[in-house]
Amino acid sequence: MRPRRRETPRSGAAATEARSTRYRNLVNPFEPVRIFTEEEVENIHLAAIGILERQGMRVLSPRGRAVLKAGGARVDEATHMVRMDRSMIDAAIAMIPAEANLIARNPARNCRVGGRHVVFAPVSGPPAVSEQSRKHAGTMEDYRDWVRLSQHFDVVHVLGQMVEPQDAPTEFRHLETTFAQLTLGDKVPYFYCRGDGQLEDNFAMLRIAYGIDEARFRSEPHCYTICNTNSPLQLDLPMTDGILKFAENGQLVIITPFTLAGAMAPITIAGALTLAHAEALFGITLAQLVRPGTPVMYGSFTSNVDMKSGSPAFGTPEYTKAAFGAGQLARRIGAPWRCSSATAANAPDAQATYESQMSLWGALLGGCHFVLHAAGWLEGGLTASVEKFILDVEMLQMFAELFQPVSASAEEIGIEAVNEVGPGGHFFAAAHTMQRYRDAFYTPLVSDWRNFGAWTDGGAKTATQRAGEVWRETLAAFQPPPMEPAVLEQLTAFVERRRREGGAPPVS
Repeated sequence: MRPRRRETPRSGAAATEARSTRYRNLVNPFEPVRIFTEEEVENIHLAAIGILERQGMRVLSPRGRAVLKAGGARVDEATHMVRMDRSMIDAAIAMIPAEANLIARNPARNCRVGGRHVVFAPVSGPPAVSEQSRKHAGTMEDYRDWVRLSQHFDVVHVLGQMVEPQDAPTEFRHLETTFAQLTLGDKVPYFYCRGDGQLEDNFAMLRIAYGIDEARFRSEPHCYTICNTNSPLQLDLPMTDGILKFAENGQLVIITPFTLAGAMAPITIAGALTLAHAEALFGITLAQLVRPGTPVMYGSFTSNVDMKSGSPAFGTPEYTKAAFGAGQLARRIGAPWRCSSATAANAPDAQATYESQMSLWGALLGGCHFVLHAAGWLEGGLTASVEKFILDVEMLQMFAELFQPVSASAEEIGIEAVNEVGPGGHFFAAAHTMQRYRDAFYTPLVSDWRNFGAWTDGGAKTATQRAGEVWRETLAAFQPPPMEPAVLEQLTAFVERRRREGGAPPVS
């Protein structure tokens, strides 16, 4: 993305327009779709426990193995394999909080996971950025622009690691990205698990920005992370230690196996979900051993591969079915559930849109509480596309409208309007219409509803081209949320000091 002017967050900085609250704190009113019977869900659950009892998981972190051994697991130090009995898993399941608050710097941006609540998070982790199909390695200025975009739209509820800024040295990258999240946004931030040193810096910066002490920080989750297992059946060093660190501090950890049926998991949906369920149970049990009752989420990311090329496929019918099944398994253990919106498309085109929408149907009709990669994902997660971000925001807003309640009161039915208009008339000027027309229907962000002639006269722009205009206009008008000058000064001083001290190299 082209360089933007650099804002300095100041107390009292004014927004360019009043922010809507319509798309915050979403509640899904629909009953989840089920693909398995209750008996089948129980069979998968018991099969997953059997895997952990007999085969176990390889844990590469010595600290993680020590915690698991102290909690009753059987640890083979020669092979790093860890096995756990059903009683140990059942005890951990009983401690999972069914719901949890996520506390933002701005209380109006607080959100809740679990129940019927739904949180949308932006794309996370791509090394590249695309604009108008031009692709380049992500930079810190790209990252800042992605924070600005994520901050602006109310339907994106939390921030994330939207792009990997490769021009920032790895020992300082966490300082720069955290500073951007905390000063250009006031939503809940995301922190990578790349070693205790980096997380200590992240947590310290968050406490400065929020103006809270360590006890208050640990009392409720103020940030979140994703810890992926290395499917099949392995937890690496940074992910294991990340679970430990987040659990110690009471912050939300989303434990997510990444299972591709036919590649890193059995080729059947039931088989892939069984393996993923075993890995999720293992990570959740580890978190509860560290701090009983710590907030965790059951993460799912199960899809299939193209058996001709071996490439991952997303937004497929299998992906959607797996999402429905994962939701049932998460509900079986009483855990909030994270899913994703994904596509294998290489451009923000029709394929990208219909695959992402299939993913969203799987997540939202399946009862998902937290949708990661909800806006901006492209090329199987290797690229963050600004046009795709805007197109996704349009879809997310439409789902948010779908969640809005529909009244069938006498006033809404409008018999008097039918009487007023009579046979052969129209309702444009009816009193019932005039009272409601300003906000009766969803107003699109990107869609162009004009006829062909008017659309042609307006430049015949595609939805992708119109999305490009929207993100440019959004960045041009962006104003950061207010921050007290003293807090900004303290944050800046912290980053400068840690840079002088050499930062914190990532752990791999």
